[in-house]
Amino acid sequence: MQFRATHKKADISPRKVKGVVRLIRGRHVNDALQILRATDKRASHLVDRVLRSAMANADQSMDADMEALFVAEARVDEGPHGGPEHMRWRFRARGRAAPIRHRTSHIAIVIDDGQEQKQAEQ
Repeated sequence: MQFRATHKKADISPRKVKGVVRLIRGRHVNDALQILRATDKRASHLVDRVLRSAMANADQSMDADMEALFVAEARVDEGPHGGPEHMRWRFRARGRAAPIRHRTSHIAIVIDDGQEQKQAEQ
């Protein structure tokens, strides 16, 4: 059975989060938590919170095998940059201006306990 959690509009660039997410993809959740605690990146705290939320979602289900949970899917997408009303400007050469792009991320983690594969094999 799969359980998911997301963090929308995280105030960090997707490029910075993708490196952290790449470390935990496909791992057991306990190993993933250890890796996130040892990683010295700001994004690791955000990914840790999303992973713990997915684990809490699994814990709410009575059917989940908490010992067999692993990270089935970990995805980072680009969030909104903010519209023209939230635009800030940077001064450029020759009297021009350029927008400051404040990038945001959507972090999504799916964990699985592998019970559907076991049932399909039987």
